[in-house]
Amino acid sequence: MTLLCVHVPSYRLHVALRELAGVRNPSVILADQLHRGHAIEATPEAKSQGVRVGMTLVQAQAAAPDATLLVHDATRSAQLWEDILDALDCVSPLIDSSVEGTAYLEMRGIPGFPQQWIEEAKSALAGIELPFRTGIAENKFSARAAAIVGDGKICAAGEERQLVARLNIATLEVLPEIIARLELLGITKLGELAALPHGPFVRRFGMRAALWHDNAQGIDRTPFLPRAHQLQIAASLYGEGSVEYEEQVYFALRMLVERVHEDLDRLGKRAALLNLQLECENGDQREVPVRIAQPTAERAMLFDLLRANVEGLRFDAPITGLRLQATELESGGVPATLFSGGDPDPRAVELALARLESTLGESATRAELIPANCLESQFTYERFGQTKSRAAVHAIRSEPEAEVIAPPQLRLLKVREIDVVTTDDAPSFVGSPPQTVLRFAGPWRIDEAWFERRIARDEYDVLLEDGALYRIFRQGAHWYVRGAYD
Repeated sequence: MTLLCVHVPSYRLHVALRELAGVRNPSVILADQLHRGHAIEATPEAKSQGVRVGMTLVQAQAAAPDATLLVHDATRSAQLWEDILDALDCVSPLIDSSVEGTAYLEMRGIPGFPQQWIEEAKSALAGIELPFRTGIAENKFSARAAAIVGDGKICAAGEERQLVARLNIATLEVLPEIIARLELLGITKLGELAALPHGPFVRRFGMRAALWHDNAQGIDRTPFLPRAHQLQIAASLYGEGSVEYEEQVYFALRMLVERVHEDLDRLGKRAALLNLQLECENGDQREVPVRIAQPTAERAMLFDLLRANVEGLRFDAPITGLRLQATELESGGVPATLFSGGDPDPRAVELALARLESTLGESATRAELIPANCLESQFTYERFGQTKSRAAVHAIRSEPEAEVIAPPQLRLLKVREIDVVTTDDAPSFVGSPPQTVLRFAGPWRIDEAWFERRIARDEYDVLLEDGALYRIFRQGAHWYVRGAYD
């Protein structure tokens, strides 16, 4: 495996520094947030004044009072990195980027040679003003180390340990507390870390230390995980006046659908989800998601679905902007049955449902309620593995009397383990000292899988020789009492 690493040191800081174009102040602090924030990056000039990553803003500004303070924009940073990855897609379609600022390109099977690949990557990123560094090696950590050692560095197979030995231990990207502990031991370079015995080092610093020790030797066994490609098609209409009537809205929608249809047709894709965003003069914004059961690229179907979902909407001000986005794109044709003459048209059904929901609103739903004291409503039933030999396997019923007798009520007790003797998997003696079971009902199987640990147990009602009626259950190899009937 040959990997090309594209690395931007202190990526978040350099993205923020793009805002200071033309401003000459070498001392800059980057914070995660303005109020009660912490320093997450700093320029070398700020660090020389005493600023450290993790400091509160009060501490950082006290150490470097003349430093410029910037706040990290996560959305802007993520969007710029996505643009960088899209640009690198022309170099290799397989890109692994789990952290913003570092991307690994799988170059196996790509025509050319290492130096040519580096030139192609730099050419693809020529329009983006960031300090990109490149390196090539056989694994991800060594490729990033090559980029740090020198821009365009190529590490041959077998030279990984020699390459990483001179790097600082901060290259491992571990917590500052771990780096401080290693420095107390006199370890500042990866070569010194690699010289430590593996076993004692891992026992002292935990299982994660095994990965650090491997990296210090130029070994990286983490798998290459290519990123998933996301494709969206969008069209918008803004700044062309406002609309107050339905006909004007539908005309604008038809224009947007036409643009989206052209893009879908050019790519050979079908859309499964449409997102329509509407903006009004008073600043109100409305988003209308339109789910398409059978993905399509037909302009008539797309327009009819949008119109059906918009018909029931009411706005307090004229509409000034619309944006239509097609996502969840699919390739290939639409499956159809061989003899479909009598089948209902799925598009007509989908359109009718969309109009009904737009007119009447989505149908109300609620959770099904069950009485809390009816435990049997929670049971799932399954066939018994063998026939019970005792004929008493039936529900306990009171003797019929002339007057109406209220059924016994189950009173829940604190769950505790009890001794039970079974005959043919059914309870025969319960308690200590043991009492004979005169009659029993069950088992009722409870199988609940939504907890962290799966619960599976069998519950019984048992009538003992002293007249007491209990609810007991077996879970695994143990028996427990759950409640008593009053």
